[in-house]
Amino acid sequence: MYSVKTIEGQLNAQGLKIAIVASRFNDFVVGRLIDGAIDYLVRHGASVEDITVIRVPGAYELPLVCKKLAAFSQYSGIIALGAVIRGSTPHFDYVCAEASKGIAQISLQTGLPIGFGLLTCDNLEQAIERAGAHVGNKGSEAAAAVLETIRVMEQI
Repeated sequence: MYSVKTIEGQLNAQGLKIAIVASRFNDFVVGRLIDGAIDYLVRHGASVEDITVIRVPGAYELPLVCKKLAAFSQYSGIIALGAVIRGSTPHFDYVCAEASKGIAQISLQTGLPIGFGLLTCDNLEQAIERAGAHVGNKGSEAAAAVLETIRVMEQI
């Protein structure tokens, strides 16, 4: 009905340098997220030479390393990947809340797009489903989100 200017990001990763920060904890799930993110980026024009994977111990360490990478400004965007699975203590709640909050703060403070691929699941089955089994691959989705956000930011 109305003709208004619309800004949308194109899903073209050509020429972008992307860092993937991924936790080693629950690696059997996180490894699938990494594969999904890399596959998505390459299928959308990224060169494997322009993708760097940085491994950290767990989800709690994701924000610190994302902040360090954002300070270098050699990357067009970052994808943060991890998997936290609920246990019998409140540790899950603290780790998820602090990692999520930290990643969001870094993106807002630096203006660098960060794809959020931190799984916060109640059990192992949910994590496996979100890492490519039945619900898709959240690593791939985080790559799509960061790619589109980078391209939107370029136009603003």
